[in-house]
Amino acid sequence: MTTTTQSTHPAQHRSWLVHRGLIPDRGPQRVIALATFVNMIGTGVFMTSAALFFTRSVGLPLAQVALGMGVAALVGMLAGMPVGHLADRRGPREIYLLTLIVRAVAMASLVFVHTFWLFVAVVCLTQLANAAGGAARGPLVRGFGGTNLTEFRSYLRSVANLAGCCGALAAGMAVQLDTRAAYLALVLGNALSFVACAAVITRLPALPPVPAPAEAGRWVVLRDRPYLVVTALDAVMSLQGQVLVFALPLWITLRTDAPRWFIGVAVAVNTALVAALQVRASRGIDTGLAAGRALRRSGLAFLVGMALMAATAGLPGWVAVALLTVGIAAHTVGELWHAAASLELQFRLAPAHAQGQYTGVSGFGTGLANVVAPTVLGLLCVTWGAPGWLLMGAVFGVVGLLSPLVVRWAERTRRYAV
Repeated sequence: MTTTTQSTHPAQHRSWLVHRGLIPDRGPQRVIALATFVNMIGTGVFMTSAALFFTRSVGLPLAQVALGMGVAALVGMLAGMPVGHLADRRGPREIYLLTLIVRAVAMASLVFVHTFWLFVAVVCLTQLANAAGGAARGPLVRGFGGTNLTEFRSYLRSVANLAGCCGALAAGMAVQLDTRAAYLALVLGNALSFVACAAVITRLPALPPVPAPAEAGRWVVLRDRPYLVVTALDAVMSLQGQVLVFALPLWITLRTDAPRWFIGVAVAVNTALVAALQVRASRGIDTGLAAGRALRRSGLAFLVGMALMAATAGLPGWVAVALLTVGIAAHTVGELWHAAASLELQFRLAPAHAQGQYTGVSGFGTGLANVVAPTVLGLLCVTWGAPGWLLMGAVFGVVGLLSPLVVRWAERTRRYAV
């Protein structure tokens, strides 16, 4: 794999933050990290307040908001692969910049939305640009990731979690005001974050496309059956991302005697642990086989965590809190391993000349999981109760056990250099 590394500076000129690994050294990696932070602050601001903005400020019924955002999520998934292919062939920096500008314009347009159909059109455009941006960003991360790409990807995930948490806190203050002016400030602030992110990305040097082998064809990812199977398994495992933010709050409120304030504590603890431990958890997950084993461990961790959460129904409040705390910790460990393994396979199994379209397909799988997760988890974990938690945990466990076998198959069938 060919990568562009950042410049090396003498150790005596590096700051304490660089020595401690809190920020990358000067160069493209620091630029990408800063762009990630700026982007995710805006995203955290908007995602925390989106439903309230559309219902309280725009005045749409909650059912219409849910329908429109679901349609937008489905439409957005269609953009990843073609835009990723365009980034592979035309240069990822330029395509990523274009998606950021489109996202800024679409987000700013939300201030003019007052009808359902205009709302659907604008959020669809926003989701299309979002998915396209993720696909175009993949080749940038690969190209400037340096010799320790695994650690750099994990660092970026920690940065994203930290920024998202900061954005959510900022949104909380505006939501407390509950005025149209406050909600419009959040929307325009997110639009400005995309402009600021684009300004940061312009500091990156151009990254020339990797030449494609003559026999590769245009849509090589669609003929890569092992990668598609890996993506499908990863999509099933990605359902876990909604467990703590969707299923658990409803479970605590409707089925346990745990105090409701514990919902906020659970999400905060999970976010803090991911931000603090993602880089450390990713060490050693730098081969396909290591990623497969990490997925196996993550599936078992999810099974343990969900079994503990299921056991809290009907228990006294303090006992439920204790079990939930251990269950959340187990789930977070599984999340750390899953994220590291998923990112490793997304980059490792993709040919260098087709990183964008492979990232787009991977994003499609994750996006589909996010769309169906509320329905699946709602029916199993919330409606069915403890047996549903155990069944969902067992699904994660089985996917984890299958993953090493599928990863070995995928690695044996690589045709092009990665």
